Amino acid sequence: MRVLVVNAGSSSLKLRLLDGRDTVLESADLAAGPDGFDISRLTEVLLGWGRPDVVGHRVVHGGTAFTGPARIDDAVRERLRDLTDLAPLHQPKSLAALDAVTTQLPEVAAVACFDTAFHATIPASAATYAIPLEWRQRYAIRRYGFHGLSHAYCSRRAAELLGRRVEGLRVVTCHLGAGASLAAVVDGRSVDTTMGFTPLEGLVMATRSGTVDPGLLLWLEEHEHLAPHEVATALEQRSGLTALAGTGDMREVEAAAAHGDPAAVLALDVYTHRLVGGIAAMSAASAGVDVLVFTGGVGEHSATVRRRAVERLGFLSAAVDGRRNDSVHDDSDITAAGAAVRTLVITAREDLQIARETRRLLQEESQ
Repeated sequence: MRVLVVNAGSSSLKLRLLDGRDTVLESADLAAGPDGFDISRLTEVLLGWGRPDVVGHRVVHGGTAFTGPARIDDAVRERLRDLTDLAPLHQPKSLAALDAVTTQLPEVAAVACFDTAFHATIPASAATYAIPLEWRQRYAIRRYGFHGLSHAYCSRRAAELLGRRVEGLRVVTCHLGAGASLAAVVDGRSVDTTMGFTPLEGLVMATRSGTVDPGLLLWLEEHEHLAPHEVATALEQRSGLTALAGTGDMREVEAAAAHGDPAAVLALDVYTHRLVGGIAAMSAASAGVDVLVFTGGVGEHSATVRRRAVERLGFLSAAVDGRRNDSVHDDSDITAAGAAVRTLVITAREDLQIARETRRLLQEESQ
C-alpha cells in the first residue's frame, strides 16, 4: 500500500511517498512563506508523483475526541477546526495542508494521525492539573502532550534495535529540536511527558520558554501591563535559547560557549539542567529506565548535549562512550561499556509512524 505522508510543520511541509515496505519513493520539503504554503508548488510535486493508495496527515492536536488515527471526512475536518484554539500555531497549518492535498487527490482516502494521541494513555495522576474542577470540565484542561508520533516511533524502534519486545521495556525518549519534549514509555505506552496543555510546558526550547512559575506571568501582566497575547508571544517566540543566548540554533550556542561567551555558557547550562531534571522525572514515572533515546535535530546531531546530559545521569547507571557519541551515523548505540542503561540515538521518522498508523486503520476497517 503506497502511502503519501503529509507532515505540516511550523515552517515547512514535508511530503514523503512510501511503498508497502516503507521505502521512500519520493520526497519533497516545501518552505512556508508569510502567506502559508506554496499551493502551486505542492500541485506540481503531487502531479509528478502519481496517485497514492492513501494519504496520512500529521495533525498536532486531537483533543480528547481523537485518541488514535481517524479517517478524514467533513465531520472530522470540522472537529479538527474546532480544536484550533488548543493549538493556534500548529492546527491551521495542518488543516491548510489537508485541504490542499485533498483538492489534488479528492478520491484518495485520507487519515489523520495525531501528535497528542500517543499520550492519551497517561494516567490521571500525571494528566490532571490541580486547578478548579469547573475549568477542567468546561475546557477539557489536562496534560495532552505533543511529539507523540516521534515518541511512539522512537520507543518502538529502540526495542527493535535491542532485539527486545516493547512489553516490559522502560524507555525515556528525548525529542530535542526547535521544540523539545520527553516521554516515559512503558510496554509501548506513554505514561508521562513534559509538554502539557500546550507545547509551551516543559523543557527549554529554541524560542519557547518551557515551564515558568505561573505566578511570574501574573506578576508580569500586572507590573508590565501586558495583555495575554503579548505574554504568549514573548513566551513562544522570544524566550528559550533565543532569550538566553541571542539565538535559538543550538549549533551557534555551542560554538559561542566553546569560545567562552558567558550568555551562551549560561544558556547551555540552563538547557542541560532542565533536560537532566526532566529525564530524571520521566525515569521516576516509569519506575526506572532501561533505554534512553535521543532524537530530533539537537538530539541526533549534538554530541555535546548528549554528553553533558548523560554525564549527570550516572545515578541511573547511564553512561555514553565518548568515541561512539562523537561519531554518530543514523541509528546508533552510544552506550559505554558496563552501563546498565542503554543510550541510543535514533533518526526521527514520523513519516514511518504515520504510514504505520494509516495502514493499521484501513486494515481494521476492512476486517
